[in-house]
Amino acid sequence: MRAMPATLDGRLVVAISSRALFDFEEENQVFEASDDRAYMQLQQQRLDHPAKPGVAFSLVNKLLGFSAPEPQVEVVVLSRNDPISGLRVFRSAQHYGLPIERGVFTRGTNPWRYLRPLKAQLFLSANEADVRSALAAGVAAARVFPESARASSAHPFELRIAFDGDAVLFSDEAEQVYQRDGLDAFRDHESARARTPLPPGPFKPVLEALQRLQQQTQGQMKLRTALVTARSAPAHERAIRTLMDWHIEVDEAMFLGGLAKGEFLREFEPDFFFDDQAGHVMGAAPHVPSGHVAAGVTNA
Repeated sequence: MRAMPATLDGRLVVAISSRALFDFEEENQVFEASDDRAYMQLQQQRLDHPAKPGVAFSLVNKLLGFSAPEPQVEVVVLSRNDPISGLRVFRSAQHYGLPIERGVFTRGTNPWRYLRPLKAQLFLSANEADVRSALAAGVAAARVFPESARASSAHPFELRIAFDGDAVLFSDEAEQVYQRDGLDAFRDHESARARTPLPPGPFKPVLEALQRLQQQTQGQMKLRTALVTARSAPAHERAIRTLMDWHIEVDEAMFLGGLAKGEFLREFEPDFFFDDQAGHVMGAAPHVPSGHVAAGVTNA
């Protein structure tokens, strides 16, 4: 009797690159200065030395903690690394107790094309071209900033994620108005459409999946989410009503009216923050793990 093929159906599938999960910046400098042979040799020399946690390590570690009672999240390493370097990735994951069993290593070629057979809902990578390709293929994706601060250890059993609104959770419809016609036109546009839900952005399915995760889990892991946006009153109303229409709840909402987000995020202490504007990500990175969502009109 043949065994049935394995399936990832019903799980939140997160694909992540080696540099997003582990701190391979020193090794990457060797790659940039030389070639992949020197990089592979260095990784082989360090096979028995676990890599330090990377910018998305805390996010992955906590996601893998959700169970109901079966695991609800599958994390797959999807990397431009070579298979030898992949061996070190798996050994490092084992060292930290991360139950990561699957990986695809493409040695320099585009890995994003494997997102479809994986049915991945989220892709995190340090490679901007791969992230843009994933977004174009309809997968929520962000370019991690490896130099970001690491997540706080103050909330070991609470996964905290912060999202920007326009072009991340929502479409960039309103952002297009702002870019084209300015702030007053944006406010008028949003006030007139306060009761009309915004179209979804690339990360709406991720927030939906996280909410299902929270509802299904029977373990000790909890979820706390925040909307952190440059919107202010009266444009706040459409954002809140959109979430209500989607039957999605967030725990905190910050309508900052253009204030810098970094210090607010430092107080929220997320395991990860997603924003479509590189300037906001750069401002947040000294405080919290951050990633750039290269979607919408500001990234055209």
